Amino acid sequence: MARHNLEERAEKTLRDTEGYRVPVPIHLVAQRLNLTLEAAALGDKVSGMLVVEGDQGAIGYNSAHARVRQRFTISHEIAHYLLHARRSGKAQLFIDKQITYRRDDQSSAGVNREEIEANQLGAALLMPRGLVRQEIRAQDLDLDDSEAIDLLAKRFQVSTAAMSNRLQNLRLLAYEN
Repeated sequence: MARHNLEERAEKTLRDTEGYRVPVPIHLVAQRLNLTLEAAALGDKVSGMLVVEGDQGAIGYNSAHARVRQRFTISHEIAHYLLHARRSGKAQLFIDKQITYRRDDQSSAGVNREEIEANQLGAALLMPRGLVRQEIRAQDLDLDDSEAIDLLAKRFQVSTAAMSNRLQNLRLLAYEN
């Protein structure tokens, strides 16, 4: 799915679930999408998982991870639910073993389209384009200042790395060499 369509899908999903605000109440968004959430000890290599059967699903996320990472994992699994699940009547399982919102060998090479899309939609759900721009204007932030990016990350309850990547993808921040 094209990035523009993912941005629109995120905005629509957040408005339909009454989650279009800062910070995005990702737990509420999941609940309104008929997804249950459960924190669990998933080990060192698993960030989260999604089980879908019919119109219902369950997201498990790693209880040992930092809260900002848990939020991204949940949004990533919601993205799988919206984009990739429910294509058949059979139960489906998605397990994410890679660190979310960081590029692994496959996603940086563009090999795993579903993971790339889930990362993009997950980021758009947690850091909606319109709300990011609104916060930058309202706070009169200079994005050349790392403290401004830290402030945005705190407001959206995401990691600084996730916010930096999002700002780059929105072309609001220049790519670093």
